[in-house]
Amino acid sequence: MRTTRRLVLRGFLEADREPFARMNADPEVMRHLQGPMSRERSDAFVRRIGVCWAERGYGLWALERRDSGEFLGYTGLWPADVLPSGPAVEVGWRLARPAWGHGFATEAATEALRLAFTDVGLDEVVSFTPAVNTASLGVMRRIGLRRDPGRDFDHPRVDATAYPELVRHLVHALDASAWRADVARSGRS
Repeated sequence: MRTTRRLVLRGFLEADREPFARMNADPEVMRHLQGPMSRERSDAFVRRIGVCWAERGYGLWALERRDSGEFLGYTGLWPADVLPSGPAVEVGWRLARPAWGHGFATEAATEALRLAFTDVGLDEVVSFTPAVNTASLGVMRRIGLRRDPGRDFDHPRVDATAYPELVRHLVHALDASAWRADVARSGRS
């Protein structure tokens, strides 16, 4: 578990399954992810998150507001096996609509980068999203990731017939030395 100024980043609880499933069933939340997710798929995702933490020592955190305990979504690190350049670790986030526009994704993802480069000892973290997902592209820039256009790719798991606008993914990346330099420049610890 970690805390930031406004957030608690923690493991998923049984009580999170319902708000998590509601979030994953929201067409607006899922519009860049090929549409809503069923409750069964949402629950299976929670199980995979637990396995990831157990096997790798990193994964996705449930996010809650420190002041109210409200479930907001998730952020964290996830294995990425779809990049043509090879396996990587992705920093990612998904927030329920009421949590949009408050800087929660940026705040939480900044903490996920700290986990990646200090506790886990990763050399690099990536993030990628369809070109139409301007909100996530903004988060990537705010947390210090840099565009890596040479690694952009057509996502092999996107249904190109149903979602042609979601096929092309833009890649951002950050290596540990650049992260350390950014932290030193900003005075964050």
